[in-house]
Amino acid sequence: MAFAITQNCCNDASCLSVCPVNCIHPTPDEPDFGTTDLLYIDPRSCIDCGACADACPVDAITRVNRLTPEQQVYADLNADYYRDRPVDNAWGAPRFPLPNIGDVTLDSVAVIGTGPAACYAATAILRQTNARVTFYERLAVPGGLARFGVAPDHLGTRRIGEHFRPLFAHPRVTVRTGVEVGVGTSVDAIRAAHDAVVVAVGADRDRTLPWVEADGPIPFSARTLVGWYTGHPGVAADAVDLRGVRRVVVVGNGNVALDAARILTADPESLVDTEIAPHALAALREADVAEVVVLARRGPEHAAFTRPECQALVSRTEVPVSIAGPGAADAVAALPFSASAAPLADVPVLELADLGRTLESVGHGRRIVFAFGVDPRGLETGDGGGLCLTAQATDGTPVTVDADLVLQAAGYRGAPLPGVPFDEDRGTVRNQDGRVTRADGSVVPRTYVVGWAKRGATGGIGDNKADAEATVDAMIADSVRAGAGSVGRVRRRLPLLPVSRRS
Repeated sequence: MAFAITQNCCNDASCLSVCPVNCIHPTPDEPDFGTTDLLYIDPRSCIDCGACADACPVDAITRVNRLTPEQQVYADLNADYYRDRPVDNAWGAPRFPLPNIGDVTLDSVAVIGTGPAACYAATAILRQTNARVTFYERLAVPGGLARFGVAPDHLGTRRIGEHFRPLFAHPRVTVRTGVEVGVGTSVDAIRAAHDAVVVAVGADRDRTLPWVEADGPIPFSARTLVGWYTGHPGVAADAVDLRGVRRVVVVGNGNVALDAARILTADPESLVDTEIAPHALAALREADVAEVVVLARRGPEHAAFTRPECQALVSRTEVPVSIAGPGAADAVAALPFSASAAPLADVPVLELADLGRTLESVGHGRRIVFAFGVDPRGLETGDGGGLCLTAQATDGTPVTVDADLVLQAAGYRGAPLPGVPFDEDRGTVRNQDGRVTRADGSVVPRTYVVGWAKRGATGGIGDNKADAEATVDAMIADSVRAGAGSVGRVRRRLPLLPVSRRS
């Protein structure tokens, strides 16, 4: 009986290296890698050894005959990926570290940040060099996106934190928490104390919405909502007020938008055994959210969410899902089985006019509505202190939606780190293949970048692995050049401010 990869897949690709028959694809060397929602196991070639299940850091791999009814679709998804592909178990050419470990002159590397990209970079450094790694983390605890960005009910995905925990206890690793680089401790000071610096600060600003007026109502950040229900120490327990909130409009249709819709409409008792912050659970027990409308500017064929997240929403029978928008039903019906919005094929279809009706006149329990092809144009204060979002559908139809809360979930961008060149247009650290560069294209010595700070806020946790390894390859290549590395240069030790500890 074959295995199948399910919803939790993080694209970490740890499973690939342990499969004895090379039946898991796409691999990092294949064009599809990074473009699919999951990795897939070929049921024609799988020999049922279970090595991949043991290696998976998020428990996403299960025998097909042990899939729950809600997971059965993943057996079909795994098989569908190979429907038009021949059986191919040939291995790609082996890759070897650039130099021998003894030839690498790195003794000490600083990593700014402790999220997945930072951890993958540190792992590669420890594996390919004899260098010591020092993490600098502005929060009191390490973890980054893996700890405070993954929805609390995604327990499998959150296990990636357990995967990284031994790294922080490695004998060549030191974790300095409570150090906000750029405030008190400069990048220049860190660079002077180490042979190389890796910037892994992620993307923690919201994208600017062009239709939001500076002197009008401002959408509430879904990023803040996520931090609120995951217990981020930088988000106050009272940062989110759901009292009197009945209809929520989420602007954006990525996985963060779907997470928000799912958490806000969930039965609070179903969240008790998750890792939700206690204050958020208490607030949700008192809340009475009846409807979440997910607004997407384009059609379902361009959906930004992944199929597993959409499938999870549709599978919740206690909270019905509907779709609306010009041609949305026909567009969904025409999608291939593996498409992100394909699970919406059998859900009820609403008219856009329904979004302008009061909840009392609609007469339903909790529900989620995907409104495709609806482009927001403005946000105003409505009658009774609520909000009124105006929009236009792709067919020219004006749309008005009254809401008690409007969430912005239209993507993230990076924030400048003092001392590191930043591209404001892209919202990333300026770089060329992971090497930090200045505006004129010249390389900043011994300074590198990984993750969302490098490529923008795209891809999930596992996508950072190949990204980080590519940057570390560049660092190692640079470290064996004449005059680079630690040879002939004395490092200045940084004071242990404000906290020094091993975790």
